[in-house]
Amino acid sequence: MAKPIRFNAFDMNCVVHQSPGLWRHPRDRSADYRKLGTWLDLARTLERGLFDGVFLADVLGVYDVFGGGPAAALRNAAQVPVNDPLLLVPAMATVTTNLGFGVTVNLSYEAPLTLARRFSTLDHLTEGRIGWNVVTGYLDSAARGMGRAKQTAHDDRYAIAEDFMAVVYQLWEGSWADDAVVRDADGGVFTRPERVRAVKHESPWHRLDAIHLSEPSPQRTPVIYQAGTSPAGRGFAGRHAECVFISGPSKVVLAPRVAALRQTAAQVGRRGDDLLIYAMLTAIVAETDEAADALAAEYRRYASAEGALTLMSGWTGVDFAGLDPATVVQHVQSEAGRSAMENITRADPSRVWTVAEIAEHVGIGGIGPVLVGGPARVADALEAWVDETGVDGFNLAFAVRPETMRNVVDLLVPELQRRGRYRTEYPAGTLREKLSGGQPRLQAPHPAAAYRYNANP
Repeated sequence: MAKPIRFNAFDMNCVVHQSPGLWRHPRDRSADYRKLGTWLDLARTLERGLFDGVFLADVLGVYDVFGGGPAAALRNAAQVPVNDPLLLVPAMATVTTNLGFGVTVNLSYEAPLTLARRFSTLDHLTEGRIGWNVVTGYLDSAARGMGRAKQTAHDDRYAIAEDFMAVVYQLWEGSWADDAVVRDADGGVFTRPERVRAVKHESPWHRLDAIHLSEPSPQRTPVIYQAGTSPAGRGFAGRHAECVFISGPSKVVLAPRVAALRQTAAQVGRRGDDLLIYAMLTAIVAETDEAADALAAEYRRYASAEGALTLMSGWTGVDFAGLDPATVVQHVQSEAGRSAMENITRADPSRVWTVAEIAEHVGIGGIGPVLVGGPARVADALEAWVDETGVDGFNLAFAVRPETMRNVVDLLVPELQRRGRYRTEYPAGTLREKLSGGQPRLQAPHPAAAYRYNANP
């Protein structure tokens, strides 16, 4: 039986996320990101389309590598201005009952106690529909904004992240027993003190002696998302992630990454299919192939080459400003994200990228592929991506907001359903239960399970 195809929406609480310049399109409503109705409408649309969830990206800092400052990012609204993604979730949850929420929070600038409380709060308010995209950052501007001279070295960030996860797992899984809260009005006891214990942790990076401030939430630990495919990121994902977000311009680039992620999970005792892997992709869909081709050409007229290179400079740590458009991009190691540079240099030895080609590619959909066509043509392509790379689904970015997602829901989803490649109703339960086929909590060998409350520690 063919694998079902899964969708997340990939968005960000800003104007320009992955398609710089498209905010100028006459039908685009990206400038309304400040209005709550924009996000409520999106949530309703995605739930109607039976999406797994909305994946809300975030950055702390500004894309200031291009040209050595923030001018290009500001001019192009390239992920700045950007608002807090977490504050959208409770509102979007009020108009949905099944849609999940995967939210990016950078642990490099967080305290474990307060982050754990924030996610427990959201898990309560969404009745178990929250997930955390664990990131360690890639912008020096974020480090400077948080009082540091520069960000920690790439692989060191993952070592710190391992320690951070040990702390929050103890808070979520091990501080309160399942039966700690009794709400005994007659006896005057809300919580049994003997069933709550302090988490004590001391390491070079984190020190804690405290109980978790929230009572146990429906999922305890939020669904863990992760987006790194460097060796360090892949190792982290293999140990911790339930959902992995990957990006790449072609099937040739993605297929080995999918295989490596599943192999890494297996090496630590997990099943390879314990990971749900979503690839970033933009689908420009219309009633017919011809109408979609015309729509894509229309969109291209609004794409910003400067905005695209501003994003790419931030992702890679390489300043593309002033380079000849015909310059072939060579691999450069930096402390920014590693995957974006791999995508355009070493991941596919058969492909050579010039600066101009990067600007054109990233102009719509970021570093991911763009599929254009009527419902049948795009569905054919999606099936090929799933069948040839082993991904489970797609993080769908938008070109024009809200048009892109509405067309996917109204045109593409029904076509995939007709083919038996997309669900026709939501399964019951929390986000984790929906994604895992019914598993309510993380189980061994996932490291979170080792911290579960035991009455006799």
